[in-house]
Amino acid sequence: MKRKNFVIYIHCVTIFLTMSVSGQDNSYNRERYKMIKTQLQSRGITDNKVLNAFRIVPRHEFVLPEYLRYAYTDQPLPIDEGQTISQPFIVAYMTDALQLKKSDRVLEVGTGSGYQAAILAQLCDSVFTVEIFESLETKASKIFKELKYHNIVCKVGDGYLGWKEKAPFDAIIVTCAPSHIPKPLQDQLADGGRMIIPVGEGQVQHLILMQKQNGKKGQKSVLPVRFVPMLDDEGLKY
Repeated sequence: MKRKNFVIYIHCVTIFLTMSVSGQDNSYNRERYKMIKTQLQSRGITDNKVLNAFRIVPRHEFVLPEYLRYAYTDQPLPIDEGQTISQPFIVAYMTDALQLKKSDRVLEVGTGSGYQAAILAQLCDSVFTVEIFESLETKASKIFKELKYHNIVCKVGDGYLGWKEKAPFDAIIVTCAPSHIPKPLQDQLADGGRMIIPVGEGQVQHLILMQKQNGKKGQKSVLPVRFVPMLDDEGLKY
């Protein structure tokens, strides 16, 4: 009799845990859809492909446990190594500016939490992402594997130098701010390609959109932003 009661108890606990996880997932889904409507669409992000990427990617999987309740709020959040996961609108704005095609090969400089790379992976053929901090690259790689993102390739390295062996890239996105646009990144941009990069020092930088056409590069400032600085492997700012 006692054994039977024990089995019933275990069964009830299993049901309770399943309902709890399911309820949590539903809550995150509601928050994610609210984020898309109030933070992205209301600010002019209208490309359905981009919006769908944000519907699919679970941002809460990329934030630290202590910030889970803020996963879908309109703000950047701290991650390890003094870095941040960018505000959802900025991730969307930079992604939208690249006008990605499904066949594109994209370079990301600054893997960070991995969230931006996961968004890009929904929209293009392959993402090559470079991170200066080994601990962040290791953690992001683990998340990519768990979420089955098979078209993201990571490495630890100096993002200023890009990833010459994998170049040229149809698009380049930089999620840390150098004082100038690195020449190696310009050289690794394919003809017809686009690069979005924050540039400048101090509290506010300018988000620069560059396009290479027939070997010539044109650029324009599109938005004031605030990003962490681009660092070399000795922790010095570029």
